[in-house]
Order: sequence, then structure tokens, then C-alpha cells
Amino acid sequence: MQLQQLVYFLAVAETRHFTRAAERVHIAQPSLSQQIKALERELGAELFSRARGNIALTDAGQALLPIAARIIADTETATQEVQELVQLRRGRVRLGATPSLCTGLLPDILRDYHRQYPGIRLIIEEGGSRDLVRELATGSLDLALIVLPLQSHDPALDATPLLHEDLVAVSAAGTPDMPEALRVQDLRDRPLVMFRRGYDLRELTTSACRAAGFEPTFAVEGGEMDAVLGFVGAGLGLAVVPSMVAERRPTLRSTPFAPPGLTRTIALAHRKDAEPPRAARELRRVLLDYVRTHSTT
Repeated sequence: MQLQQLVYFLAVAETRHFTRAAERVHIAQPSLSQQIKALERELGAELFSRARGNIALTDAGQALLPIAARIIADTETATQEVQELVQLRRGRVRLGATPSLCTGLLPDILRDYHRQYPGIRLIIEEGGSRDLVRELATGSLDLALIVLPLQSHDPALDATPLLHEDLVAVSAAGTPDMPEALRVQDLRDRPLVMFRRGYDLRELTTSACRAAGFEPTFAVEGGEMDAVLGFVGAGLGLAVVPSMVAERRPTLRSTPFAPPGLTRTIALAHRKDAEPPRAARELRRVLLDYVRTHSTT
């Protein structure tokens, strides 16, 4: 049984006339008749009675009619849905990002993407880079914004560096004795507000302090980004955050680190063995365009 045969069958059932049915489906009448006969042979029953030129459905034709209509309708629906996906009128993108990137980098990028493709549903997964890499490897994410270097890099992933981001120290507006620029060593005697374990920023900050020869002192630890910034604003201590995050908190004082400073590398990762869906590839394009336009590195 062929799908086109069901189309011809429905045309005859609706017009009750072979010639008019052939005109509707744009086929020669003899060819349509042959296809109907082939369908009847396949089913082992006549679908139309043709007494004295009057075309009527047989019992077998009556039984087939609603089934054929449903099959054709489902086919048209499938075609429409696939075309909507291909044309990006609907669909989804699953993007992973570290919490600081969700706060600093993503809002403007997602705004630009949503303006271009308002029918695409955006699903954002926040997590540390290592957790996001695991999610990519299992296929739970299409793309992920991660921080390099990873302690253990999965060779099945393709990670493309996007930008180098400066880190700054944020403090409450009235914090005394804040210089124009800090050295990492200057954090030795200052209490820090520290992120929870698993945050890339926690590992980067503690590693920098240890490389400078001391263990950092935590006034508060264990928070997410918004909590950490809130604790800083309350005067509990300093926190090391990306410059893009600090720019969005004008009520906090932002102090750069003296050269060579503290930086981190942001990369966009996806699986090497599976090309991201088209909606995700378009998000990648928007992201790259944004970085090229706004980054000076």
C-alpha cells in the first residue's frame, strides 16, 4: 500500500467521480483508476461499486475511509512540523553555562537570539564546567559555555575558545583602604566571600592564592552568584568575579588586579561525534557574532 494510493482513494471517495478526482490530484484518469485497482488488489476487497456509472463506497471502502483520512492528516502534520523545525519556527536548544556566564554574558545573547527565533524554546542548565562536560557527553545538552582549562578534558568534545575575561575584586561601596588595583598577594589579609564547591571561580581564586603562597580566609562560603554578591554588598568581604558580572552591579565597587592580573578563558563546547541541531547551530552563530562585536581580545 502506497501513501499516494490513499490520496487517490480519498479523492474518489469525496468526489464520487473518477475524472473529477483525477483532476483534483493532477493525474490522468486511467492512471488513477489503475492505482485504485492496485490498492483493491492489495487489500483483497473492492472499495467502490461502479454500477451504471454511479460511484459509491463499499463496506470495505467505508471502513478504509476514516483510516485513510487520518493517515493523510498525520502525514501532512508531520511534514508541517518538520518544516517548522527546519525553518526554525519552533524547536528547542539545550545550553549549559556556568552561573557567572548566565549572569554576565548570556542575557544579551539570548535576547538577540530570541528576537530572531521567537519560536525556539531555550533551556538553560547552570553548573560547573566539569558537570556541564558530563552533560554534553551524555547528550543532555546541545552546547555548553565552559571555563578552560578543565582539569580533565574529554577528547570526545570540541571546545573552541571564545574570549579571555578579566577577573576583578568586588567590594561594598564603603570598604576602606581599597587601592586602585590589587595584587593577588593583597588578598592575604582580606576576608573573602567564597562560592560553593564546584564553582569554577572558587577553584580559580583559591589556586591563585595558593600560587602566591597563602591560603585564603573565608568570611562566608557556599553561596551561588546572587548570594555572594549580596554578601559582598552587606560588607562581609571581597569576592573575585568576572568583569562582566561586576559591570551589572554598579552598587558594588570593582577593583582590577594589577598586571598580569587574573583572567579566565571561556570556550564553547559540543560533542565531536554529533553535529548540534540547526537551532543550536544558529545559537552558536549568534553567540560568536556577539563575541566578535563586543570583545577586544
